[in-house]
Amino acid sequence: MNFLIKAGDGMSHKSNTLLPVIGGISALCIVMGIGRFAYTPILPLMQEATELNDAMAGNLASSNYLGYLLGALAGGMVKWGKGKGFYIQLYLLINILTTFLMGLTSLFWLWFIFRFISGLTSGFVFVLASSIVLDHLARSKRSTWSGLFYSGVGIGIFITGFMVPVFDQFFNWQGSWIGLGLISLMIGVFSMLWLREPQSSFKQSKQPTASSKGQKVLLPWLIAAYGCEGCGYIISGTFLVALVKDIPALSSYPSLSWIFVGVAAIPSCIIWAHLAQKWGKLLTLQIAFVMQMIGVLFPILFFNAYGALIGALLFGLTFMGITTLCVLTARQIFPEQSSKVIGYLTCIYGIGQIIGPVVAGYLISTSGKYNSSLVLAAVVLFFGLMFLGVGQYKASKNHSNVNQSIHY
Repeated sequence: MNFLIKAGDGMSHKSNTLLPVIGGISALCIVMGIGRFAYTPILPLMQEATELNDAMAGNLASSNYLGYLLGALAGGMVKWGKGKGFYIQLYLLINILTTFLMGLTSLFWLWFIFRFISGLTSGFVFVLASSIVLDHLARSKRSTWSGLFYSGVGIGIFITGFMVPVFDQFFNWQGSWIGLGLISLMIGVFSMLWLREPQSSFKQSKQPTASSKGQKVLLPWLIAAYGCEGCGYIISGTFLVALVKDIPALSSYPSLSWIFVGVAAIPSCIIWAHLAQKWGKLLTLQIAFVMQMIGVLFPILFFNAYGALIGALLFGLTFMGITTLCVLTARQIFPEQSSKVIGYLTCIYGIGQIIGPVVAGYLISTSGKYNSSLVLAAVVLFFGLMFLGVGQYKASKNHSNVNQSIHY
């Protein structure tokens, strides 16, 4: 009888952890995979049908990332009087509304406003949802499930890559935005029902590694590297489908590259989290940075369908894995301030995302090619890799081996 009670309690506890994770997956699917990244496969369609040029497209993307920066910063600093769950629901609804509205106008200044608001609410939801779900996982000692949570971004990207060509065939680019808004509304039910803060307060036990001086020395270098990732990855994240459209073999179905990104991104966070358990977060992060650099350069080195699709796979396999590892590492350094540290980390990431599309859009418009922008992305990612190396060196001087001290 006692065994049955204990088993029942275990199943209930597992369910109490799984439901917030599902709610978090749906939230990231909406605000990140769809709200932010639907712009990538829809961009070439908008450029064909409207007067949107590459420089304007870069500015439009940067307005979204400026909003994301401000939302992430506020998400880590504001005290949420009505509870994080209430505000997640509010910002989710606003985010979904901006996706709808993108398909109801052709005015650039309105697009600029809608993309800004979409980014602002994305930043809020990303920080708050990450804080809630990671707190649930830490409370139930299931931190390895974090990879499952962040797979929501890949799921959303896959949905956009698969559905945008379908919507476009019947309803043009406007219908793509509106159709994705409807999908977001349906997916959002799971977040509305299940994404709530833990009912009881939870304090993570302070381990020597979490309070070590070595890890705290690492944090600014980790943040700098994450900022480089934000700048480097977003150039591919913004212009990938538009680039692929210039490749003859893929010109009739450029969104296939975005499907590849989504397919690779869905399991990527789980894979990288598992590797981090074996190799340590810093070494795993460095490998992910190198792989992403290769993926960014692949379409330049091999300007054909194989180069584009392999590059898309490597991009999808790494960009959310890097996010997962950076957020987990930063949160483990300051577990008692999860919202604040995730907010600062995401804010620096957002600064990189603002700079990247603007500079890339200028390079593309002046050169007429995407090569220079991708080289820029690879160089910025290289600097991120160097920052990780410096952080690792400085941390190791204070704490024998930071890779071994940061346990997964």
